[in-house]
Amino acid sequence: QELSLSFSVESRSRRGCNSQLQEAARKKLWALESDDRAVCALFKELSARLVCTQAHEDRFLLTFKTPEEVWKFSTYLTLGYVGTCLEQLLFAQQFWLDCALVEDTELRVTVDEEHLATIYMDLLLQEGNFFCRAVPGACKLEQEGEEGLQLCRNELIHVKSVGQDSKWEGMSLLTGQRGVVPMTALEPIPHPFYQWFLRNYAVSFGLSQEISGTSSRAIVRGRCIATKDHRGAAWDELSFSRGDPIEIIGFFIPGLPWFVGKSLSTRSVGFVPTRHVNPEACEPLGKGFVFLSEEEKSPVLHIPCNGDEQHFATLLGDLAHTDITSVYRLAGFEPTAVFPQVPPEAALHGSKEIQVLQSWEEINDWATSSTSELSSPGSETAPATLEDVLLEKLDDLDYPKFFIDLDAGHMEDADVFDPILTFLNQDSFVPSFQSFYDLSFSFLHSTFYGFSDEDELVLYLETSRDWAKRTRSVWAHVRLCFLLGKLCIKKVKFSQARVYFEEAMSVLDRGFGDLPLLAALHVSLASIYLKQNMKHKFSSLLGKTVTLLVCLPGRSFSSESELELLTYILRESIAVGNAPLEARVCFLLVKLFLQLGRTEEVLPFLEHLQCLSTTWLSPGTRAGPLDATATLGYLYDKKCLPNIALASVRSFVPGSTKGTPSPIWRAGFILQNAPKLLGKQQLDGGSIPALVCPYLEQALQFCCDSRAVPMQRTLCALLSRTYLQHGLLDGAVPYAARAAALGRLLGEEEAFESSLCLGWVLLLQRRPGPAGAVLRRLRRSLRASACEGPGGAVHNLLAMALAAQGHVQEAAENFLRALHKAKEMGNGRNQAVALANLGQLSLSCGAAQLAELYLLWSVRLYAELQGHPELDVELAQVLLWLAQAMVDRQRVEDAKLCYELALGFALKWQNLRSQLHATERLCHFYSRVCPDLQACITYHEHWAALARQLQDRELEASARQALSQLYQALGTPEALRQSLDCTKQSLRIFIDLEEAVKAAEAWLQAGKLYYLLQEDELVEMYFQAAIQTALRGDNFSLAMDLYEKAGDTFFNGSRNRARAVEFYRGGAVPLARKLKATQTELRLFNKLAELQISLQGYEKALEFATLAARLSLRVGE
Repeated sequence: QELSLSFSVESRSRRGCNSQLQEAARKKLWALESDDRAVCALFKELSARLVCTQAHEDRFLLTFKTPEEVWKFSTYLTLGYVGTCLEQLLFAQQFWLDCALVEDTELRVTVDEEHLATIYMDLLLQEGNFFCRAVPGACKLEQEGEEGLQLCRNELIHVKSVGQDSKWEGMSLLTGQRGVVPMTALEPIPHPFYQWFLRNYAVSFGLSQEISGTSSRAIVRGRCIATKDHRGAAWDELSFSRGDPIEIIGFFIPGLPWFVGKSLSTRSVGFVPTRHVNPEACEPLGKGFVFLSEEEKSPVLHIPCNGDEQHFATLLGDLAHTDITSVYRLAGFEPTAVFPQVPPEAALHGSKEIQVLQSWEEINDWATSSTSELSSPGSETAPATLEDVLLEKLDDLDYPKFFIDLDAGHMEDADVFDPILTFLNQDSFVPSFQSFYDLSFSFLHSTFYGFSDEDELVLYLETSRDWAKRTRSVWAHVRLCFLLGKLCIKKVKFSQARVYFEEAMSVLDRGFGDLPLLAALHVSLASIYLKQNMKHKFSSLLGKTVTLLVCLPGRSFSSESELELLTYILRESIAVGNAPLEARVCFLLVKLFLQLGRTEEVLPFLEHLQCLSTTWLSPGTRAGPLDATATLGYLYDKKCLPNIALASVRSFVPGSTKGTPSPIWRAGFILQNAPKLLGKQQLDGGSIPALVCPYLEQALQFCCDSRAVPMQRTLCALLSRTYLQHGLLDGAVPYAARAAALGRLLGEEEAFESSLCLGWVLLLQRRPGPAGAVLRRLRRSLRASACEGPGGAVHNLLAMALAAQGHVQEAAENFLRALHKAKEMGNGRNQAVALANLGQLSLSCGAAQLAELYLLWSVRLYAELQGHPELDVELAQVLLWLAQAMVDRQRVEDAKLCYELALGFALKWQNLRSQLHATERLCHFYSRVCPDLQACITYHEHWAALARQLQDRELEASARQALSQLYQALGTPEALRQSLDCTKQSLRIFIDLEEAVKAAEAWLQAGKLYYLLQEDELVEMYFQAAIQTALRGDNFSLAMDLYEKAGDTFFNGSRNRARAVEFYRGGAVPLARKLKATQTELRLFNKLAELQISLQGYEKALEFATLAARLSLRVGE
């Protein structure tokens, strides 16, 4: 079955469709229809299979092969990733450069969710292995023979085989019994996560029925009131009277049998039956559906170190730093930049930031006012996670440590064990006990020392336990049993561990003073009972264990085996329909998986948790209780899902919780991962993807708010480079100016680099006056400081400014100074650039011979340096200048060699833009300078292929049209076929781009080619298509021209010449009269008269000649 997925581009401010962007997205999709590999790859990543794209209806048709594919796709749909991924696919680079537009725009997707659920169910039934609930009417079904299975209301049944008849083979999750069940008595669970979880996390015995379902979604805390008298049946249960106020310790979760409470009248602490209290006066954890405390967020949202804040802050800093102070620039040439000939429509129309800092006065005022806000680099936003960890470790230094003394004579000396027993016999929790309860067994190093292996420690602890028994030191006895049990678990000796834990539980008669110990004992023992399939013991302990496991926020996990216990409880919560418990347990599973570093297994649970947060948002709230999209992005990146990783991190809203990622982290992550959308594993040559622009801007605002000046300068430099590389110089200049102003607050080196960048951007913007002012200031500051090291770079750029202002002599002098500095420093590359710039200056002045001299010298130096992409791209540009100098001196063969070498160097590094530049020049060379039809065709073919690779549809169509004309000029039948093929390709593009005029002309051209190929049955069909295209747009002038040109094809041809009459007389003449185009009408009558004479229709010829004569008299010809 197929699923239709439609998209619409919405404006948040206008709350409606953005028709301009919708049209742009549709055109991009049309462009992708002919080569849908990118679309297929995206939907494959989203776990769907593309059937086809229907660009004219703004939709995709998808299909699925397995239930898991539907599950994954529906998850991404719920989390909003499908629409976000399509934004990354369909929006042009220029869109991302308009931060205000990006903020205002959302691509929304629509699917028939009922149909998607039907597809899932069909695939599930095909597999024949799934979970169902007993429908309410099937309660207490009569057994049918011996194989019949008796069901309870809402009971979970695992169906293992689906036959052709009306009965299924099933197993009850409640009892474990197997039998045959009528199909009508069961309803498959529609939620894919539940199906996946129940199948993959099975347990060996049935449900405990300790936990009940609940319609409430509120986890609460605070105080509640007892609704009846209760006397505790065991020491750990609280006794109270009706009306007593009880304070909840931790959380109260509906559906659990117990919570930990403190009687405010007796000050006693113990387990309280949830059915005996009224929680209405309690406070929910937060607005809406909240399942964790604020303090619990940070550990789950903290990203592991190889993707942390400091890593990305360093990445941004490294990328912002340029070589402009040490490496000369070629005049007007920015190798990584793209300069579109026409400014993009969407760019910059709503960006307030671009309007700032346009003059030096504003920059100086801003810099002065910002001085008081200067932050040191160390005070920036990167959280000192390592430092925090080290400080935590330092706290351990004050904890008591015990030397393991196994001397035979000391083993019977009570005084030897008195310190350890005194330490462990404290009747309440102290911070130094925390190491006992963690996952990493840190007590082995923080509490004990002097043992060569763990067996020695076990012997010491067992002896200490014997002394604890003798001295009736209950707390020490319990804690020693617990430690011995933990060490047994470490060695996978579960039966021995169980003996120790059971001994501890039997001794314990007061445990709420050390709640972490009580929780760790219950959880560890229940985990072993579960692992060893001890159902009765497990069930008797489960009720209180669940409370200690899930209701105490911030509790440390003590064992990896808690995973099995948590998955069992999650299974029960799903079975009974307890949503708060399900969410809480899912959160704890995520937390434990992340602590264990099991990132492959955590993903489904974290996705489910995020879905719960998203689905159950309360009205008026933007984010759920846990925004884990940053962590999800990190995990998707590890799974090599680049589109989804970026979609997840883009949807992340940085918050104020300590330790959670900031806008700097988000910008860095997007910057590092955006190239992966194009199949690149890292940033290519320092190029900055346009996609990151809005997130750099948000990071800049964050740094402004936190007064982090060094990072502000870094981000301004990056934003300037981003706009520069994508050809939006008007956007690059303000950020370059701001970076220069910030640089002056930080130091000479930063100020110099930023100011030089500003001068360069102004030169590229063709504002030589302001650029010259910046560069002269830099030259003066260098002279004042007697620092001439980077002076060559200043002279080189200043020369460009002078040349652009017409000061050729001064420009040449500065280029020569730059050349002299490069020679002094022994820098071959800078010498090559300075010589090339001198050559280009000479060329612009018409001194072709001098230009050739400088450029040849430059090429020789580059030839010695070649082997690096950036150098070879520069060399390609210099070779193009040299070729032009050769052309000016009529040295055509040498020019041809230079042009083809330039293309060769561009091909060497697969630099598409450099190839395009060289290919365009070669096309011009072989068509105008040194005409060679076959060579011209070869380079036009390459030009069209490059345009296709760059996804520039208009450029490709232009290249195809030019190719068509070239093939037609060859005149052979085979060449005419190729000409027709090129025309049809350009026609398809024009139709996709809704370029009606060009499409009509392409229809006409195709008709002409069919005439030349003598396929007359198709000629008029194409001519009529051309004319109808013009008439549909009410373009009567174009339609008139097309009628005449169609007639000309027959008029000037050797076959069917009479067919011209219909196009002239029946089509063009009426339109000429309607448009009062007298000259056109006169020309048509003359052609008709001439045509009739050649056809020997003399009477009609006379008629047309008479009409022509009258018109001539009217127009005075």
